[in-house]
Amino acid sequence: MTPLTAGQRFREAQRQERPLQVAGAINAQHALLAKRAGFRAIYLSGGGVAAGSLGMPDLGINTLDDVLTDVRRITDVCDLPLLVDADTGLGPSAFNIARTVKSLIKFGAAAMHIEDQVGAKRCGHRPGKEIVSTAEMVDRIKAAVDARTDAGFVVMARTDALAVEGLEAAIERAVACVEAGADMIFPEAMTELTMYRRFADAVKVPVLANITEFGATPLFTTHELQSAGVGLALYPLSAFRAMNKAAETVYGAIRKEGTQKGVIDIMQTRAELYDVIGYHDYERRLDALFAQERAK
Repeated sequence: MTPLTAGQRFREAQRQERPLQVAGAINAQHALLAKRAGFRAIYLSGGGVAAGSLGMPDLGINTLDDVLTDVRRITDVCDLPLLVDADTGLGPSAFNIARTVKSLIKFGAAAMHIEDQVGAKRCGHRPGKEIVSTAEMVDRIKAAVDARTDAGFVVMARTDALAVEGLEAAIERAVACVEAGADMIFPEAMTELTMYRRFADAVKVPVLANITEFGATPLFTTHELQSAGVGLALYPLSAFRAMNKAAETVYGAIRKEGTQKGVIDIMQTRAELYDVIGYHDYERRLDALFAQERAK
């Protein structure tokens, strides 16, 4: 049998798990840790690329190459289907959007979401967002759908219209995106559980809930989301935030105490790291190679 493509595996995971929990993975090792924890899909956040890889804010600064670098590193070692944040398309025109779609597929991604903010975008949970017209957003979706070299690749439409135009307008935009070919809908910064039900009833395709910490959306449980008809639950930067806080704590302790002894208990051990990345398997291959060389 022909193996499923990454996009097909993402779709299948979403059909089998409702809502599908999608874990944010800031790097390749986090992808492996998410897989070990039992997640069936992972996510690369644009804000994560900006803050984690570039040390910059999530203001549309990422380039396509920045995103692809992290995508490739993740898909090289982890076979979980990867949803990628493509911001507004990673370029100003339909040609850029097409290039983004083709490149993401080539680099092993399973899905992408593209949003309706203007090019100089902001984090979806920040004030002051500006959005493009519905017609321009529809054109973005059409460009993405038409560019697919793998029909299974998921094009997800994100709308930030709630904070700008209100719920009804946001739903209308989502419906227009589905009519243009969007496979799934991502209504950003919802403030009430009932809003997701309104979207789900209107669009008739899987709806994603962004359960990000310290934002506009309450931390709804999977049971609550399921009751509202949500198809996917996203945790974009949970592990990243925990990693950053732990790093800050360790750096502070070493600088203040002159030793790391007091924070050893919050560290991943060497043995645990080696287990996650399969270190000993690589080492055994080296040993076998050296043994062959010595036998010559």
